[in-house]
Amino acid sequence: MKESEEMDGNVKAEYETELNIQECGIKEEDAEEELPHAEVIDIFQEGLAMMVQDPLLCDLPIQVTLEEINSQIALEFGQAMTVRVCKADGEVMPVVVIQNATVLDLKRAIQRYIQLKHQREGGIQHISWKYVWNTYQLSFSGEKLESDDKSLREYGIKNRDEVVFMKKLKKK
Repeated sequence: MKESEEMDGNVKAEYETELNIQECGIKEEDAEEELPHAEVIDIFQEGLAMMVQDPLLCDLPIQVTLEEINSQIALEFGQAMTVRVCKADGEVMPVVVIQNATVLDLKRAIQRYIQLKHQREGGIQHISWKYVWNTYQLSFSGEKLESDDKSLREYGIKNRDEVVFMKKLKKK
């Protein structure tokens, strides 16, 4: 009895699959055809480019990552905030972190921002972040953000506030 029920289930599944293929206007040979990886990537990138034209996502780059889309959505729902990180050369990096982020979360967000920027521009492949954080520091309103486990709110950092990325002064 089980064999006939199982067979009926398989026949039904095949029929439904064929019906779906016919409804979509796809020929049976095309349904089983595999696309090369490069073509799938191109199709995916085209879809992303169309999605990025949405008013909520329009300020994202064409080669957007899922993480960037999720961050933008979190910003729209008030679950995240943008911290503007100012470098000594005048460049401002808009970094997105969650509302209750710590200094360590901000540092990791800066790392992701810079790594994505370098990937897109074809820049430096590897950065020693241990060296960076030993040589540079973050400060807000003249106060150094020294404690990695302290929340940004404890330092008084809110949405769209500016944090300075500056070289540490050597102690004598």
